[in-house]
Amino acid sequence: MNDPLGDMLTRIRNAQMRGKSTTHTPASKLRKWVLDVLADEGYIRGYEETKDERGHPAIEISLKYYEGTPVIRELKRVSKPGRRVYLGSSDIPQVRQGLGVSIVSTSKGVMSDANARNANVGGEVLCTVF
Repeated sequence: MNDPLGDMLTRIRNAQMRGKSTTHTPASKLRKWVLDVLADEGYIRGYEETKDERGHPAIEISLKYYEGTPVIRELKRVSKPGRRVYLGSSDIPQVRQGLGVSIVSTSKGVMSDANARNANVGGEVLCTVF
């Protein structure tokens, strides 16, 4: 798999289109950090570390809905393996005039765009959520 984070985002999008309450993905530190930001911002209920059928570490993601519609309307990968996108703290764009969130990997950890601007750190823009 070339893009594990992109795979996780696609699994979330697909599960929400089907109206599933949970979805599973292989475990990794970066995925957990991104899920922490999604949970802190209120886009998912949370996640739990589990094992898959073969005993490998996995993550079960609890998706969030409001009146039957998914809370996450749009989930886009920005920085891809073929084209990385790095921005300074003042250049990180707001998503939908601040209604959405950019998830940024900085030297101080993975955080939302607002937290990165407050900490005055830039980094790799992983994805945007609205």
